[in-house]
Amino acid sequence: MNCIFELTDLEYHYPNGPKALESISLRLMQGEKIALVGPNGAGKSTLLLMLNGMLRPDSGTVRYQGEPISYKRRDLMNLRKKVGYVFQNPDHQIIAPTVFQDVAFGPVNLDYTEEEITGSVDKALTYVGLPEFGRRPPHNLSGGEKKKVAMAGVLAMNPDVLVFDEPTSALDPDSARSIMDLLDELHHAGKSIIISTHDVELAYTWADRIILMNQGKVMICSRPADAFSDKGILAEARLSKPVLVELHDALYELGMVKSGKIPQSVLDIVGMLRMHHHCCCDCSPSGFIVLADADCLDEEVLKEIVHDEAVTIIGGMGTAAKYQAKKSGISLTYTHGVIDKCLLKAISGQNSLIITHGGMIKRVLSRVEEFNDESGNTVEIVTFEDYQHKKP
Repeated sequence: MNCIFELTDLEYHYPNGPKALESISLRLMQGEKIALVGPNGAGKSTLLLMLNGMLRPDSGTVRYQGEPISYKRRDLMNLRKKVGYVFQNPDHQIIAPTVFQDVAFGPVNLDYTEEEITGSVDKALTYVGLPEFGRRPPHNLSGGEKKKVAMAGVLAMNPDVLVFDEPTSALDPDSARSIMDLLDELHHAGKSIIISTHDVELAYTWADRIILMNQGKVMICSRPADAFSDKGILAEARLSKPVLVELHDALYELGMVKSGKIPQSVLDIVGMLRMHHHCCCDCSPSGFIVLADADCLDEEVLKEIVHDEAVTIIGGMGTAAKYQAKKSGISLTYTHGVIDKCLLKAISGQNSLIITHGGMIKRVLSRVEEFNDESGNTVEIVTFEDYQHKKP
């Protein structure tokens, strides 16, 4: 992986305030999902604002793709085409009287043609699941919808890196899951994603890499399992262990699982318990997962699979897939955590259908392969074409 950001010895004081960042040195890699985690006042937001030049360090260097950031106006405009930033409060970002005008703000200022502006806005709104919201006034939207409009405004400029300050702040659980699903979808489309959060549960299950911060300093930068297993660092940062880590530790102390890989999902915990109690995949036949590419299937084909009695679970991954399911009148069993939930059903003998598209197809295949390798199960992925021959 290539290094997208290299931060060297960053220091920053807010005017008439305490030191916000102290001796920050980090390398952030392309293609990663990175979460900055820490209590309020840890310096997370300040650090994120350095990444597209909204704040300039008192000392130290920020390099983007190997080059030091230039703080000249034109150079900052070019940087912000590549590094999109979504604020914690969308009201700080949404300024226009209609959703369309707000999302168009970036493309207009980048001198896009009228046709390019319309195309970029329509594509961005469709991506975030708001294709018919263009004429609506933003002040009439819910908190989750405003977050998506702010995201669309950034996506309309097609950046390589997306930076989100507290993406689920002030959202209800369903809206928060929807936003995180969007971030996963963007990651599978090739974007590098960097977020800040104080939610250890969210960070632990979502991120590839955790950067724990406290009082303006980086305490640890590592894989989630390593970052959240260090009791001393967690105590100093006033953070608790994620529930899955707590559960694993308790099960290990009781002799119910063997020491090994720390679980990052409910599926991992179930796999450990099955292996420890010799409840392996040969106890009962595994179900299979039908994988449907929403970009290649028409409505009638989808309905044919859905109405097959052999398939009892239906999951939708990605905005386009969920939109197509809704349009086709297909009721989805799962819309969040789809792959692992369908794998759990498969090891109990139930068959599932996952409707998805784009880069998430590869993610389904890799996750099922990873699960089979680690657990000894043989959950089969079946394409629609193969399923037609598999049907009795």
